[in-house]
Amino acid sequence: MSGPRKPADVLAESRRRDSRTKRQRVLATVDQMLAQGEPVTFAAVARTAGVSNWLVYADGVREHIEQARAQQASRPAHERLTRATTSSASIRTDLELARAEIQALREERDHLKGIVQRGLGHQLEQVASKDLITRVDELTTHNHDLTARLDQVQAENNDLQRRLREAEDDVAAARSNLRRMIRSGVHAGTT
Repeated sequence: MSGPRKPADVLAESRRRDSRTKRQRVLATVDQMLAQGEPVTFAAVARTAGVSNWLVYADGVREHIEQARAQQASRPAHERLTRATTSSASIRTDLELARAEIQALREERDHLKGIVQRGLGHQLEQVASKDLITRVDELTTHNHDLTARLDQVQAENNDLQRRLREAEDDVAAARSNLRRMIRSGVHAGTT
């Protein structure tokens, strides 16, 4: 009679099940690559199976990959060349298809971009006409206020400059009178 399972037991069983699944996926990937004539390498198997590089070098998996590599290496050169030629032609076809799809996507992008720009322009025209009139009125009023303030400040500046000139004239006159008084006092004291 077995008691309730512990969380550690559940976790260990889950890990074992996951490991078996990944190993089976790696072995199936190797067989598929062999059948399709794709070069079997450790990195290619790991990438295609979607597993870590560590797993493809693990015992039980590494041997299967090495056996597949040896099998590919022992094939006649003519067969390897034919498969490579087929693969390169297939790659060229895929490349042309990808280029055509990219061109179609660019055209669609440009078309959609134009639609969005026209839509935004239309929205801006509708919103902008109302808001712009209000904003122009605000700016005009603000401009008139600033112009009036500028005129007032310029008038104050002119008045201050006039008063400064008068004060400078008064100081110059006071100095001149002081000099005369000093000369008169000096001459009066010497007589």
